[in-house]
Amino acid sequence: MAINSSGKRLKFCNFKLDALLEITTAINENLSVDKILETYKHILLDELKLGKVVVFAKTFEWELILNSSSAKNEHPGIDVEKDLSGHEEITSTSSTQNTNLSAYDFIIPVYHDINAIAYVLIGDVDEEKEGVSPTIKHLRFIQTLTNIIFVAIENKRLYEESLKQERMKKEMELASQMQSMLIPDTSLFPKNNILNITSFYLPHFEVGGDYFDFEKLSDTDYFFCIADVSGKGISAALLMSNFQASLKAYLNTGIKLPELVRLLNIRVVDSAKGEKFITFFAGKYNSETRELQYINAGHNAPFLYDKKTKTLQELKDGCPGIGMLDEIPFINEGFVNVVNASKLICFTDGLAELENDNKEEIGLAELEKCMSNEKSVDENFICLQKTLNLKKGNPALFDDITILGIDFL
Repeated sequence: MAINSSGKRLKFCNFKLDALLEITTAINENLSVDKILETYKHILLDELKLGKVVVFAKTFEWELILNSSSAKNEHPGIDVEKDLSGHEEITSTSSTQNTNLSAYDFIIPVYHDINAIAYVLIGDVDEEKEGVSPTIKHLRFIQTLTNIIFVAIENKRLYEESLKQERMKKEMELASQMQSMLIPDTSLFPKNNILNITSFYLPHFEVGGDYFDFEKLSDTDYFFCIADVSGKGISAALLMSNFQASLKAYLNTGIKLPELVRLLNIRVVDSAKGEKFITFFAGKYNSETRELQYINAGHNAPFLYDKKTKTLQELKDGCPGIGMLDEIPFINEGFVNVVNASKLICFTDGLAELENDNKEEIGLAELEKCMSNEKSVDENFICLQKTLNLKKGNPALFDDITILGIDFL
């Protein structure tokens, strides 16, 4: 009898070693979670011959991971948080007096550090046999095996998540580089006795969806624009990059503003497939005639302030946003004669929708206050930045803020 008992113990020890080797090999070979769970199920059901086994495991929330065929439809009433949470040791269900667990014999909790990561329910334990049921002798081993399995699965998930985060970080860095390429070198903007142009750009995240630009078309003609793409991230940066490239190419042809907007709409529709659109304000100024032509394509209306008459007007004439519709139904071009010394300030949603602590929009009110004077746009921008605390780290800022200012002297 002693020899027979010793032989059984040796056999079971060898089985445990083989099972652990099989599991660790599967983990080390980086097999899929499904393959690892298949191996785990094979050990429990085929090798240990458990009559009934159900396993709940937690990733983001509790999930039913394993359900032996004989246990189907016997656990629908089990709520892990209510019925299993709190069990820190292997427990006989008969001691719980919980009717939801009546189909099972044992609860095997599995912890990692101080957190429960799995619960194993074992049923059909034959306790009528002479001596101790073999299943009961396996409970600690099942607990250890389950711990190894689900810690490995969680580590695998965390590793894959870290790889995903690293990929996203690299993508965001790439998008940020692309975005910075779109922002013009403002030191090259004119500051003379005809025009004084300045800008302010504050992206909310690494990648912004705003764009602005300025081009001298001839000795007397100047082009400027500001734009905001719906959405953020790589796709938004790519769309805006494509938009900028198309805009630059069209400008070199001496194109009229309405035709420019129409062609840009075609390009954005083709590129975005209706998933994104761009609000866009474009203007042309002739320093000889002092005429300002513009089209507002769904953008926030810029403010034009006449320093002599002390009047403020919004430039609203235009059309729907670029890419909102397959074909733009109308394009209304606006014309303003800038008779007196004036200044124009264009801006994006980030400024327009800026709120105070009472959720009241204050961005445009402060803009109007700061620019309703004879000061230059440079001085107005300093006023805005100070008044609205326009800097990184301000929790009130929830979108990119771009401002383009022009003094017509």
